[in-house]
Amino acid sequence: MTGALAATVLLSLLSAVAYALAAVVQERLAAAPKWWLIIGLNGGGALLHVGALAYGSLAVVQPLGALTLVVALPVGAAVARRRVRAREWRGAAATVAGLVALLVAVGAAAPTQALDDLQVLLLVLVAVALIVGLAGHAYRAVPGPARLPGLRLAAASGVAFAASSALTQTVLLRIGADGFAALEQPALAGTTLIVVALSAAGLLLAQAAYRYGLGGPLATLTIVNPVAAAGVGIGLLGLGTDLSLTAVAIAATGAVLAAIGVVLLAMPEQAPARPACRKALRQARRRPRRRALTQRNRRPSTRAAAR
Repeated sequence: MTGALAATVLLSLLSAVAYALAAVVQERLAAAPKWWLIIGLNGGGALLHVGALAYGSLAVVQPLGALTLVVALPVGAAVARRRVRAREWRGAAATVAGLVALLVAVGAAAPTQALDDLQVLLLVLVAVALIVGLAGHAYRAVPGPARLPGLRLAAASGVAFAASSALTQTVLLRIGADGFAALEQPALAGTTLIVVALSAAGLLLAQAAYRYGLGGPLATLTIVNPVAAAGVGIGLLGLGTDLSLTAVAIAATGAVLAAIGVVLLAMPEQAPARPACRKALRQARRRPRRRALTQRNRRPSTRAAAR
């Protein structure tokens, strides 16, 4: 493992820990969020993520975001005072194994190409359209399970974070080539502001998604983020064109394995209902019927008394 790849993995791991803690705090305090703590944790994760993007390409950094789910669910289980189930451990193992396969296939891919102004504009337009479509559809009153709005909001958040990461790497590459004087260019200054706006939108959308729970929304965000980033890398930056067929097969296998692990982590086994709980539920269902019969029996006596 080269120094650049080691730095990328370490910074991505620390970023995942910060994002995981932020996700747990957001889910636990969704009704009354402590914004200073949430912003601090997400801000620390974002800075570490930017550091990782300085050493590794989108193809390396974004899939490592799945470590957020690996860290978040055990932490969430500890906060909720429950055990991490065997299915969750299998999901964590599959996710880590898939990420290792991706790293082996991609290797020490360093960022070399920045988006030009036309590509930046195209990326922003597509990202905004997807975010508005997903988030707007989630906020409208539509029929379906209650969890679907949370998944749509999480998908919109994943798109926002992926676009923000791609634009961040472009800003870093241009600053590395021309120095901080490059920020005086209107196009790059505007791109920097868009990065801030997309990051804030991703944070707010994630907060809204976690109101529907942690597992499903966080898994959706974890999957959509690298998939959207991969689309940017392949469609606009030409990433992966120099990989051999063997490397592509290993990367695809790793991606599938990581996705399976994410699904296992997001869908933990439900504990069976206790017999006492089922008995109490049956009694609660019978109570309204007994009251109705009592009221019917009282009506004739009431009428007779009135006569």
